[in-house]
Amino acid sequence: MLYIVATPIGNLQDISLRALEVLKNCHLIAAEDTRKTKILLDHFQIQKGLISYFEYNRLRKESQILDLLKENKDIVLVSEAGTPGISDPGVHLVSLAIKNNIPVTCIPGPCALVNALVLSGFPTDKFIFAGFLQRKDGPQKKRLAELANIGFTIIVYESPHRVLRLLENIQETLGDRDVAVCREMTKKFEEIKRDKASNLIEYFKKIPPRGEFAVIFR
Repeated sequence: MLYIVATPIGNLQDISLRALEVLKNCHLIAAEDTRKTKILLDHFQIQKGLISYFEYNRLRKESQILDLLKENKDIVLVSEAGTPGISDPGVHLVSLAIKNNIPVTCIPGPCALVNALVLSGFPTDKFIFAGFLQRKDGPQKKRLAELANIGFTIIVYESPHRVLRLLENIQETLGDRDVAVCREMTKKFEEIKRDKASNLIEYFKKIPPRGEFAVIFR
């Protein structure tokens, strides 16, 4: 069985009792970031074997993991944080398991995009998660225009080094609309800013962005 296990996006206490039970009883854990997963396991005094599985080694590791699954081993898939398969390479392993008739189940839990959507205050009945947008201004502005025409609430992830430019592109492409910026969710320095794009741009020019960001607009 392949277990897709959601892990905390910040606060370690957010993990579920069921997730802990599965982590304790599995044969092996496939982790996007073994160092971060080790911190989680050590915190809850879980001793379990780890195998790295991330974007740049997944083709080499998938056959090894698939062989174990075919031997009826219980393998847990965890991402760097949150729910595997959302903007991370876990989606490829899940697809591979399904194609090989391996049983797959998901242990639900933290997910940054859902946290950000709820905290934004924007409508939640229709939304789109667009992951990380293109880095270059031209393609990014084109994508922003495409998304804005849909009329749904939009959630994107961005690094602290590029979030200011994203806000500038939102303003230039879509106008000075309402935007919510969620930073370091569930962590000690969690910050939620809801304002016009222009005001958020001025704010982050004065206070350099730090941490993990989700940006929500419509």
